Amino acid sequence: MQNIILFDTTGIHQEFLPLTFTRPVSDIRIGIFTIREKWESRLPGIYSYDTADYLTVKYPMNIASNSFFIAGNVCPDEKLVAAISSLSECESLFYGDELIAFYGSLDAFRKKDFGVKHTLNEEPFMIRKLYDIFLKNGEALEADYRYIVSSGKSEPLSASNRVIGDPCFPDGTPKIFIEPGAVVECSVLNVTKGPVYIGKDAEIMEGVCIRAPFAACEHVVVNMGTKIYGATTLGPYCKVGGELNNVVMLAYSNKGHDGFLGNSVIGEWCNLGAGTNASNLKNDYSEIKLWNYPTGRFLRTGLQFCGLMMGDHSKAGINSMFNTATVVGVGVNIHGSGFPRNFVASFSEGGAAGFSDVQLPKFYSIAERMMARRGKTLTDVDKDILEAIYNQTESLR
Repeated sequence: MQNIILFDTTGIHQEFLPLTFTRPVSDIRIGIFTIREKWESRLPGIYSYDTADYLTVKYPMNIASNSFFIAGNVCPDEKLVAAISSLSECESLFYGDELIAFYGSLDAFRKKDFGVKHTLNEEPFMIRKLYDIFLKNGEALEADYRYIVSSGKSEPLSASNRVIGDPCFPDGTPKIFIEPGAVVECSVLNVTKGPVYIGKDAEIMEGVCIRAPFAACEHVVVNMGTKIYGATTLGPYCKVGGELNNVVMLAYSNKGHDGFLGNSVIGEWCNLGAGTNASNLKNDYSEIKLWNYPTGRFLRTGLQFCGLMMGDHSKAGINSMFNTATVVGVGVNIHGSGFPRNFVASFSEGGAAGFSDVQLPKFYSIAERMMARRGKTLTDVDKDILEAIYNQTESLR
């Protein structure tokens, strides 16, 4: 099979911190699938990564004489897959100055010897900024949804539910898809603005109100009375309650109780305690500035709405409050009254009164207990990655 390497440039990888502290860009979930999963389903091959050095033990590169190198922040469609598949040795595909794909040797790729350059006339679907994950989630979700519907058959929706809006797209494609083992009872599904996808063994409890586009991946649980506005994606094994609006949760994270979360991206193994609220709009309606890791400062975004951006293994105690556009790193434990600052560095503990360091042994103990509840373990490889992050961010704490 053809060898396919999803590559991160240093700049792109840093733009998606804190999420990419613990993963390559192509392992970010947007829509229903991660970017890697999108490529695997559309372009068969042996997939691996070219990413940050400290991640390579967990995310290695498979080396072959010739490989397809594809930018890890680019999502596939039929035209792009066809264009990449047609590349011959020492040929590349660009959009403007951005390398989208190259076919050739690792040595040529490293030397940026991209050979014959072909140019795309239209911009492919890609993410460039951290907030693109929620901004572009609706478009990605519908594309993934249509791919799923084209190759599968939905389970029937229970008659106890209420559907609002035309149940089909104009082309006849149904707007609701339910995987085997999923349970949806006595809920309201408004499909006026898009599709609803319910993954394998997911559960949507009674009294839930959902406005599409919406995706609940496998084993997701949506608690009773939850209110969800699109475009929202809940990754595998997430559990939610309260009110969500345009939220992407990557996997294994919980917001199980009342409280508002909007225009936000939450990593893996996070927990937001009961009553946690995150502002997504400033009181004066002004433009939002968001912490940017590459520059080490807050940058203008052009956005009016932006909520909480949280890295893996971070937690917030009950009744926590987050200011508009707050960035929280990896392994953070937030608690206490008042608003913490808008940027909280990795491996910090505290709140509005200030923060102190979280030592790695204490962090490992918490992470191991949380992961054990889902039958997962914190491996030595994971610990090495987390230690590397700890050392990288020591100056920020």
